[in-house]
Amino acid sequence: MHRVRAALRGAERLALDTAPLLQRAGISPLLLHDDGARVTPSQFARLVRVLYTATEDEFLGLAPRPSRLGTFAMMCYASIGCAELGGALRRGVRFYGLFPQGPDLDVETVDGTVRYTVHNHFPDDPDHFLSECLVVIWHRLSSWLVGRRIPLLWTEFAYEPPAHHAEYEAMFGCLPRFGAPVTRAAIDARWLRAPVVQDEASLEVLLRRSPTDLLSRRTWDTTVAEQVRHALVRALREGVRLPELGTVAARLAVSPATLRRRLRAEGTSFQSLKDAVRRDIALASLASGHEPIAQLALRLGFSEDTAFHRAFRRWTGTTPGAFRHEGPATATFGWETGRMGDWPERAGTMPEIERFRHTGLC
Repeated sequence: MHRVRAALRGAERLALDTAPLLQRAGISPLLLHDDGARVTPSQFARLVRVLYTATEDEFLGLAPRPSRLGTFAMMCYASIGCAELGGALRRGVRFYGLFPQGPDLDVETVDGTVRYTVHNHFPDDPDHFLSECLVVIWHRLSSWLVGRRIPLLWTEFAYEPPAHHAEYEAMFGCLPRFGAPVTRAAIDARWLRAPVVQDEASLEVLLRRSPTDLLSRRTWDTTVAEQVRHALVRALREGVRLPELGTVAARLAVSPATLRRRLRAEGTSFQSLKDAVRRDIALASLASGHEPIAQLALRLGFSEDTAFHRAFRRWTGTTPGAFRHEGPATATFGWETGRMGDWPERAGTMPEIERFRHTGLC
């Protein structure tokens, strides 16, 4: 209940009636006076959304100046185009640095750790709610970007322990330190090289559910196969040839042998995933009808046109030219014939083709 009262502080400062706001979030106003009362994560997330709208401020009226609705979304769109987490974090910090009296954030690497610091002291936020939210959302957004839960090494806060200090370990997943010079948190610096595996489609889902997913301690663990697939797709999006297993393993901070073993445990292999990505993008490109077949073969890493034609016939039962001129009705897809072996998913359905068509890959 302390955090509910803290979240309402800005609305109260703006002279808004908080009782109907609480009711819209499914929270009884009578609970405000019960220090032992609790609300569910979904109720609290709804309250934050209600407060966004009521205050017209993503900082809930707790900062010297409001952050207009949509600012966080644009920061995410700016950051998601980066290849690695380090670039995404730096771009997010630069984005918020454009706004006067906005959050004064900093990301620096010290002694093998990445330290994310909130330098602001918000005078209208005596509960330090906004500062803590900035740390929470940065950390969980980082985990979402790379599709893996990033453990915090430590957190420290620029104030003395509050009455509810026992909750901080559950909230941040590590023991907190109070009375520090600034509020900040640290992760292992190796995470800076982790590939960003999300795209605009998955970001739109996150934003539709924001802040629920960022406040509910989601882990965003993805399978190793999904991480490999994202790395391969991103390489093609950036106009470079598909990386080999050793390169992808290095980006995922594992050895090639470990990557092979983990993919085998998930019922697939690096070559199968590579073929799946090649096939999906080939189908999407041929369906769009613009890219020359020889150029497509080269972009997909085939040494010659005949090798691409053999692979495409193996995947679909038809040739690239026939597929382009007559459409998918000519194809016999791998999941129908059983030729796909250990592919982890059904690739190449028409919805899948449409998904790749809108990624800018073709």
